[in-house]
Amino acid sequence: MGEQKRIGILTSGGDCAGLNAIIRAVVNRAVGNYGWDVIGIKGATAGLMCDPPEIMPLRLHKVESLLTMGGTILGTTNKGDPFAFPMPDGNKIDRSQEIIDNYYKLGLDALIGIGGDGSLAILRRIAQQGKINLVGIPKTIDNDVSGTDMAIGFQTAVDIATESLDRLHFTAASHSRVMILEVMGRDAGHIALHAGIAGGAHIILIPEIPYKIESICNQIRDRQANGLNFSIVIVSEAVCTEEGTTIQKLQQFEQTRLGGIGQYLAEKIAMCSGAETRVTVLGHIQRGGIPSPSDRVLAGAFGVAAVDLIAAEKFDHLVVWRNRQVESVPISEAISQYRTVDLQDTLVKTARGLGICFGD
Repeated sequence: MGEQKRIGILTSGGDCAGLNAIIRAVVNRAVGNYGWDVIGIKGATAGLMCDPPEIMPLRLHKVESLLTMGGTILGTTNKGDPFAFPMPDGNKIDRSQEIIDNYYKLGLDALIGIGGDGSLAILRRIAQQGKINLVGIPKTIDNDVSGTDMAIGFQTAVDIATESLDRLHFTAASHSRVMILEVMGRDAGHIALHAGIAGGAHIILIPEIPYKIESICNQIRDRQANGLNFSIVIVSEAVCTEEGTTIQKLQQFEQTRLGGIGQYLAEKIAMCSGAETRVTVLGHIQRGGIPSPSDRVLAGAFGVAAVDLIAAEKFDHLVVWRNRQVESVPISEAISQYRTVDLQDTLVKTARGLGICFGD
């Protein structure tokens, strides 16, 4: 089984379906096949800023039931940059060295970090500073990590958005309404595009394609003229107003979050088309619940591959899904840019071929 190793694993950034399935896969491969020790780190990097570190030894029997469990048993956070950590007095300090010191105090030989592009960038910076043997696994419902066709959590989010569209069809048709579904997508419109096609949306609005309200209303009027008195719109939360303004909401601790584009569009569409319009904001429902079979399969493949990268001492790499198989790329390559929707993408062409309007 080779040299005995002790590896850490943490989940960072926003939660999504499939994280526990990755943890299960990592433990099964590392403990079951290699005979290593696996230490779960609670609360992402925050767990390594505690004294003593907040950890959870992971054994085979502890992960057996994790395959279908949503969220993450390790906990996660998307606040508190370790390099500019907010303190009670309002100051921000660099606490990255605490993380590095505790990594070594735990006797870890390697660390598996599960996160999106932002989390992975922070983890890599810490790893480079402290000479930590890091392997990354991409997870984000936005599917905007470069270098991988699919990230953990995306397919479940698409399934949930698609089911929502399926349900909205019936009430839209019954009341001759325009129904708008606002979905997540901080920097890219992948959820809206995939779910829009799968759920039979008539209009898909994504941040990569500028739109005009008049073009949207023309699509609705054309449907009305053909005896189709309802329309389904799916919009990514990152879509701006027609003038290019980002809509955000002020939340607790003076933080801002995307949200509100659905209501903006509803008011504009109602005025322009005369159609009765309703909005559904899907929000965090897209993150929760039981992971889809596809996400479970991907989690298994990523977890096994990440452990195998450690065994091969191939660090500073991210496991990715390409051409129906797992590969790896340097983390620096994966975080160098967002993976937005390519306007020449097959699915964009497919949507247009199906008569779906992008508002352009």
